[in-house]
Amino acid sequence: MSLFTAGKPALPRVVVLTPTSTRSRRSISSSTLNSKPKTPRVEVRSSSTTTSATLPASEIKPAPEALTATPPALSVLPTPVLLRSLLIATISSKPYLLLPSLSALSFLCKPRSGPLLNVDRNPILHSILKATFYKQFCAGETHDEVRRTVRQLSDMGFQGTIMTYAKETVFDAKTKTQVGLGIEDVKDGAQNAEFCAQIEAWRKGTVETIDLLGNEDYLALKLTGAGPSVTSAFNTGSLPPPQMLSALDEIASKCAARGVRILVDAESHHFLSGILRVTLDLMRKFNKDGHARIYNTYQAYLKSTPATIASHLQAASDEGFTLGLKLVRGAYIASDERSLIHDTKADTDNAYNGIAQGALRQELGAFGKDKPFPSVNLFLASHNKDSVMGAHALHQQRVKDNLPTVPVGFGQLHGMSDEVSFSLLALKSEDKGEPKVYKCSTWGGLGECLAYLLRRAIENRDAVGRTGDEFRALKGEVARRVRGVLGLRR
Repeated sequence: MSLFTAGKPALPRVVVLTPTSTRSRRSISSSTLNSKPKTPRVEVRSSSTTTSATLPASEIKPAPEALTATPPALSVLPTPVLLRSLLIATISSKPYLLLPSLSALSFLCKPRSGPLLNVDRNPILHSILKATFYKQFCAGETHDEVRRTVRQLSDMGFQGTIMTYAKETVFDAKTKTQVGLGIEDVKDGAQNAEFCAQIEAWRKGTVETIDLLGNEDYLALKLTGAGPSVTSAFNTGSLPPPQMLSALDEIASKCAARGVRILVDAESHHFLSGILRVTLDLMRKFNKDGHARIYNTYQAYLKSTPATIASHLQAASDEGFTLGLKLVRGAYIASDERSLIHDTKADTDNAYNGIAQGALRQELGAFGKDKPFPSVNLFLASHNKDSVMGAHALHQQRVKDNLPTVPVGFGQLHGMSDEVSFSLLALKSEDKGEPKVYKCSTWGGLGECLAYLLRRAIENRDAVGRTGDEFRALKGEVARRVRGVLGLRR
């Protein structure tokens, strides 16, 4: 198995700067297990062996402009969003509030035929969930709601939006069952060997999503949302039905015409081999001329990820396409087979940082050493402040020193880790426009989004340190505004 090793930089202390009003050009998304990793060194482990290397602290220097203290990053948040964020952070940081909330969301995720516990048919339940969890993490149920959310994110200074359509299928390794969220049951007469109504519904919803996006945006695809005929193929590593392949080609072509890039989402490991096969084929066709229009999502918590990336780097090198590498920690720990995942949180942190920094240094395994490093575009999705700040500092330092590196973007989920997002935005250079920071959201009916909302709650449960930091930062910002209204000084 190929191993990736890269030293972890000594992370500079950064005092955030308030972002200027850099509204990006607009016409109109992974990551769990996030808390602060240890900083002395990085180990990247496979399932069999471990190697490590240390990056000299002198390689990364803080930018001079990062030494000036300015107002808090969260001062950019509109007050209603700030208050809702504080409510959710309060629930997420208090186990006695979070655990009952998790149980309730998990219960509501199960298909219901009666109106009482169906979130789309019970108006009281719908109103409560939409005003709290849904609005915090999702873009909207209608096109108009989505456009308002996207405009709001643009006004806050984000480079663009990553948007996904909520339909998906989740496989539970413990019960060996799969549940399709937002995927309608169809009668036998509604489909045949050539036509599947569920694939068509997924295609239509995805095309509608493209129409909400502009040329600074990303479309995130959940391929399992197309239903059982697709997931059964993915489970065996096979290609999905021709109807699905035709839909993917149409979607990728429409995105290319609009300047929208595609992030193929990580999903349950049960479907991984088929998703990887389809995504590689799309990259071969659309990732030409040194630019990635299609990205695959690699989950750092999986022990197999270094070998998977090595295989894809080899394919990119041999066949002359650009590898779109989106890196997350992982979002399916509650349902994936536990033995496939790194044994400890620290192992996952080390794997994430090692791959991210290795790509930025153009040194991953044998690539960049014994073999030429192929064309790679990198997207780092993380709520871990040390990881993203360290990666940005490393990238900027290498650009300054004329050392080889790769293009990189950063993303955090809508409604999570705003302090991390705005801290990155505060470092944005007017002349170079970096770092490029995005917010990832999902849209669809409340019932369709329940699985997504449940994973966000699970992420907050598993990242106790981060959620505690978020709670304190949000509470401090609310207190700062109250003091300002009352004319009080700190």
